[in-house]
Amino acid sequence: MGKTIKHLKLACFIIILTELIFLSVFCGFYLTNFTNIQAYVEPIYLLIGAIGLILINIIFVWIMFIKVSSLRQKTDLHAAEVIGSDVQEAYNFAMIGLAVTNDDGVVIWTNDLFKDRHIDIIDLKILEWQPSLEELIQAGNSETISKIVINSRNYEVKFLAEAGLWIFKDTSDYESLYKYSREQAPVVGVISIDNFADVVRGDEDYNDTISKVKNELFDYAKQYDILLRRFKDDSYSLLCNYESFSKMKNDNFSIVDKVRAVSVHEDIPLTLSIGIAHDFPDVVKLNELANAALDVAMSRGGDQVVVSAYGKDMEFIGGKTEAQEKRNRVKIRVLADSLISLIKNSSNVLIMGHTDMDMDAFGACLGIKAICDYAQIKSNVVVNIKATEGKTRAAMNSCFSKEEHDKLFVSEKETESLIEPNTLLVVVDVHIPSMVMAPSLLEKIGKVVVIDHHRRAEEYIESPVFNHIDPAASSSCELIAEFIKFASVNPRIYLPNSFATIMLSGIFLDSGYFKSRNTGMRTFEASTILKEYGADNALADDLLKDDYEEYKEVNDIVRNLKTPQYGVVYAIANPDIIYDQSTIAKASNICLAMKGVHAAFVLGKISNREIRMSARSDGLVNVQLLAEKLGGGGHFSSAACVFEKSDLAAVEEMLCSVLEKYYADAKSDAKLGLREE
Repeated sequence: MGKTIKHLKLACFIIILTELIFLSVFCGFYLTNFTNIQAYVEPIYLLIGAIGLILINIIFVWIMFIKVSSLRQKTDLHAAEVIGSDVQEAYNFAMIGLAVTNDDGVVIWTNDLFKDRHIDIIDLKILEWQPSLEELIQAGNSETISKIVINSRNYEVKFLAEAGLWIFKDTSDYESLYKYSREQAPVVGVISIDNFADVVRGDEDYNDTISKVKNELFDYAKQYDILLRRFKDDSYSLLCNYESFSKMKNDNFSIVDKVRAVSVHEDIPLTLSIGIAHDFPDVVKLNELANAALDVAMSRGGDQVVVSAYGKDMEFIGGKTEAQEKRNRVKIRVLADSLISLIKNSSNVLIMGHTDMDMDAFGACLGIKAICDYAQIKSNVVVNIKATEGKTRAAMNSCFSKEEHDKLFVSEKETESLIEPNTLLVVVDVHIPSMVMAPSLLEKIGKVVVIDHHRRAEEYIESPVFNHIDPAASSSCELIAEFIKFASVNPRIYLPNSFATIMLSGIFLDSGYFKSRNTGMRTFEASTILKEYGADNALADDLLKDDYEEYKEVNDIVRNLKTPQYGVVYAIANPDIIYDQSTIAKASNICLAMKGVHAAFVLGKISNREIRMSARSDGLVNVQLLAEKLGGGGHFSSAACVFEKSDLAAVEEMLCSVLEKYYADAKSDAKLGLREE
C-alpha cells in the first residue's frame, strides 16, 4: 500500500506540473498573439477547454480516491481475517493497536489507535522506529512477546509473520496497578538479639548496651517505615510493605552492622538474627516462613538476615562472624536428657552420618551407639563401605574384631528388616537430606533426630523430632561427648575406650589438631572428657596419619598453588588422578598453614564424574558463604562443594568468578570472629 500511494503521489505531481507548464506556455503565446493565435482561438474555446480540464482533474481525483479506498479495504479485510470480525470495536475496547508492514518492514497501515495517540509511523521502517522489535522478527510466529515504551505508555507487542501484522497491547494501567500492589504487598519478619541472656544481668533497662541496641532498632524502623513490636525480651516482630523491604535490601540491612558495632568492644558482643518472608498474601503463612527463616539464621550462627520468598530459595545476607561459643551446661543436660528419653521410648535405633563418612561422623555415630547401649535399646550404625573414607574404613578394621563389626554395622539393604513403626533414626554430622549415608531411610522412618555442627543450609531434613545444630562447636564428636558427660543419669553412660579414641580422632580432624578458629574451651573440655573414658591420643593421631602415597599426592597438589587475590590461594589437582576426599581436605589444610594465607581452596576429582572442592579459612574469611554460592556449604572456616562435572578448568573458572564477586562479602573482622568464652 505504501508503494502504491507513493506512485499515485508521483503521478499527481507529474500531471499537475504538465498542466501548469501547458497553461503557462499557452497564456504566454495568447497574450503576445504569437503567430496570430488570437485569430484562431476564440474566447468560447478557452471556456470549453477550461471546463474540460477541470472535468479531467475531477475524474483523476475520483479514480485516485477509489484506488486508495480499495487498497484500504483490502488491508482491513486482511486484518479482519487474522483477528476476526468487528475489529475496530475490539481495538478501542481493549486498547489494541495494529500495524501492517510489507516485505521490506515498512509500515503500510495502522489502525485508529495510533492516529488517536498521535503516533505517525506510516511509510517508516518499523525497526528504525523501534529497534528492540527485531527479536520478534527473528522469532517468527513463536509465542515471543516484546515490551516497549511509546510516549510514556507501556505496550506488549506480538508479531504475526505470515500476515505481516504487529499487535500492540497497551498494558500501562495493568502494570501501574501491579507496581502499586507489589509495593504495598505485606512483608513479615522476626528479629532476635543474639546473646541477649548472656549480656543481661538483672534489669535490662539499666544495661547501656541493650539500650543502645534498642535505640538503633527503633531508629532503623522509623527510617524505613517499619512497624516494630516487641513480643519477647530478645525478640521483635517486623511488619512493612515490599517497598520498604526493597529499600532495606538495597541498604544490605545495615541494622545488622550497626548493632554489631554498638557492642564490638564488649566481652560478649550483641548481634542480630533476622528472618523475613514475602511474596504471599496470607500474613499468617508469612509469619510461619519468617520464623522458619529466623531458625535457619540462628542455626547458622546468627548475625545475619535470611530472606524467604514464598516458593523460592532462601537468600542469606550477612553472616560475617563466627558463632559465639556458649558454655551452658544446663542446656546441654536438658538436650541430652531429651535425646535419652527419645531413645528409651523407641523400639530400636538406626544411626548414620554423611556419605563419604569421615572420622568425625564415625565417632559421633559410635557416641550415639554408646548412649543407646546405656538405654538398653538395640542400635546399629548404617554404613556403606564404598561411601566411607579410607581412613575411616581402616579404623573400622583395626579397632573392631569381625564379631564386633557384625554387631555394630549394617548396610542400607540390611536395615529393611530392622525398621519398625517405632524405630528412631539418628543423623549426625549432616543435616542435608541428599548428603546422608542412606537417604531412603529418611522416607521410611518417621522419627528422626539431627545433631550437627555445620551451619544450617536451606535444604534441611524435614520435621525432626529432635534438632540440635550448634555451629559454634568444632565437631560433632564434641557435641556427643558433652551429651555423654553432662546427661543427668545415674550411673553415668559407659563409653568404650575404642569409641572414645575414634571420637577424639574426629575432634583432631575437624579442629585441625586444635588449630582451627572453631576450637574453644568446649573443644578442650570434650577432649578431656574422652581422655577420662580412656581415649588413646597417640592412637587417635595414628588413625589420621597418611601413608606415603597419600603424602606424595598432597604435596603434588600443593605444588600447583595459584593466588587469585591477596591472602587467597587455590590449587588444582592432577586431572588424571582420582583422589580420596580426605586427601583433598588435607591439601587445603596444608595450604592454609602457610603464612599470610587467610583462605585456601583445593579442587580435585573424586570420581570420573565428580569434582570436589575443599575450602579452609583461618577465621578471617567465611568460606561457607563462598561454598554456598557454588552449591555447597559447611562451616564458617571449613566448607566443601561437589560438582557433577569432569572438567576441572570449568570449575576453576566458576571458583574465580565467585571469589571476584563475593570475596569482599566473605571477609570478617578478626576481632569479631574471636570466640568468646
